[in-house]
Amino acid sequence: MAVAAAGEVVDGGIDVRSIGRVLWRRRRWIVAPSAAVLVLATIGVNIVAPRYKSEARVLYEGRENVFLRPEADKTTSDQVIGDQEAIANQVQVVLSRQVALDVISQIKLAERPEFDPLLDGISPLRYLLIFFGLARNPFLMTPEERVLQAYYDRLSAFSIDKSRVVVIEFQSADTELAARAANAVAESYIARQQAAKQEQTRGAGEWLAREIEKLRARVADAEAKVEIFRARTNLFVGTNNTMLSNQQLGEFNSQLNSARAQRADAETRARLIRDMLRRGEPIEAADIMNSELIRRLSEQRVTLRAQLAEQSSTLLGGHPRIKELKAQINDLDGQIRAEAEKVVRTLENDAKIAGARVETLTANLEASKRQAASTNEQDVQLRALEREAKSQRDLLESYLAKYREATARETIGSAPPADARIISRAIVSNTPYFPKKMPIVLIATLTVLALASGLVLTGELLGAEAGEAPPVAPVGRSARAESSHPALGVPIGVVSEAAHKLRASSDLGRCVAVFDRTRPPGASLAALTLARALAGEARTVLVDLTPASAALVGCSSELGAPGISDVARGAASFRDVIGRDKLSRLHVVGAGSSPVDAAAVAAPALRIAMEALARSYQHVIIDASAVAEPADIAAFAPRAMLVAPQDRREMHLARERLARFADIMLVPAEGDAKLAA
Repeated sequence: MAVAAAGEVVDGGIDVRSIGRVLWRRRRWIVAPSAAVLVLATIGVNIVAPRYKSEARVLYEGRENVFLRPEADKTTSDQVIGDQEAIANQVQVVLSRQVALDVISQIKLAERPEFDPLLDGISPLRYLLIFFGLARNPFLMTPEERVLQAYYDRLSAFSIDKSRVVVIEFQSADTELAARAANAVAESYIARQQAAKQEQTRGAGEWLAREIEKLRARVADAEAKVEIFRARTNLFVGTNNTMLSNQQLGEFNSQLNSARAQRADAETRARLIRDMLRRGEPIEAADIMNSELIRRLSEQRVTLRAQLAEQSSTLLGGHPRIKELKAQINDLDGQIRAEAEKVVRTLENDAKIAGARVETLTANLEASKRQAASTNEQDVQLRALEREAKSQRDLLESYLAKYREATARETIGSAPPADARIISRAIVSNTPYFPKKMPIVLIATLTVLALASGLVLTGELLGAEAGEAPPVAPVGRSARAESSHPALGVPIGVVSEAAHKLRASSDLGRCVAVFDRTRPPGASLAALTLARALAGEARTVLVDLTPASAALVGCSSELGAPGISDVARGAASFRDVIGRDKLSRLHVVGAGSSPVDAAAVAAPALRIAMEALARSYQHVIIDASAVAEPADIAAFAPRAMLVAPQDRREMHLARERLARFADIMLVPAEGDAKLAA
């Protein structure tokens, strides 16, 4: 957005000083409604009956008393079960119809005209609002509906952020009633919570009692099915809670192992003794040595051998006594061997008996295995029935524990502790809550003031955009110009026709240079008039190459401000040189601080600056009345407008000077004509 040197906002902006002038000129349209609203608001806030507000606060804890918990939960710490959704639910409970009816009945709100307007009659203003549909007709409502509507209009409840505190506010024209109603709402809410918990406990006990009866029947039925199935399939349970078939299978297996061990032991001992007998070695086995007969025979053998040794010391080997002793010893050895043979045969018989027992036990074990294999499927069914019976029994025990807890809570007291408590009771307030007199009056007045100002400015802007600028005769002419130059103008119709022709033309009409052959020069006023006519429908800029021209004075531009010559020299930017006409949407660029002579017009820098303006605007109007060589301007402005006296010779000379231009529009000058903007 470009800013002119005079401090005006341009490029589609708003002239602040122009706004001030417009508001001051139309001040009566702003001050009058604002003052009226000020008076009406002041009267209204003093007529309206004041309302007083009281506030009570409730803390929602959402926890159980530790003495009422089950034994399994008493070791745990208190856990708050309230969250933001739970707090929002509690706010809705406070605003519920049941609480409202309790409060209305408790403090008798239905007997107060404030809550039932039909008790004192309806005012004419209320009748008027009902007639236009701006208020509900109380005659079409029941008394309960009327009181409830007034009750909810005065009650508000909300939760404080990041807390479990519910705020209850109540408004009333009676200060004491506002406090009583807020406290009554809080107390009714607490009582409703206690009643709800008591009802829940009672309902839970009744439901558990019915479920327990059903569960008892199901448990009995499940256990009966287990016993019937066990008896039908002979799946009886023995010691250590194991099946008899499994116990019998284990016993057979143990006996079989024992019989196998006995057989192996007897066979081993018999084989060892028989080997000793076959080799003729002394029999030193435990089974032989433990025989009483063999022990006596061995003792006799030892005695005879001692006698043989004694007799051999005095008798020869052929002596009958020696032979007798040797015969007796041999006889004893034979008896010992015969007895050993008997022991071997006994052991072998024992091994055979153990082997027979092994065979019998093996057969019994295989039979038990076959029987166990055949009862696996039945055992699976039995275990399923037992699991079902156990689950039903566990559920019954759980319900019994809950039922005992519920009945215990009922016997402790009729009023269980609520999940909320009042932390702040409402007190009487003597300061009116509504209306806030000063804020209401100020807001109403300032709102009307802003709306009136906006409407005034909108009307001015719409009028300016529609081209409703007031005529000025002669436009922009200062007192100094009028005293030093005679009045001279151009016909308005001719300028309008030229503007229409430029709008309908192609790019040839984007840049137009305005010249004249009059004394004093009339090109400046013609250029300004043409530019204003075009600015009503398109973006248009007026470039004045004449320092201190009548066009710049008419646009209220400061003399000596930066202009197009400063842009061409690089001493300023377009932001510094573009200004705005105060009577239209036209943008204006002055000549600048240095004169625009023939060398400056022929310089490439000025041509580049003009081409930049032609790319930014739809029309570029150039006041070239002070340019000595018009042919240099034809390089960037292909169309010219000539203001000349109605004289054939003057017009012919002017056409010769402007021969380089592609198109020339002639505007005849008329003496004593008034130029309108």
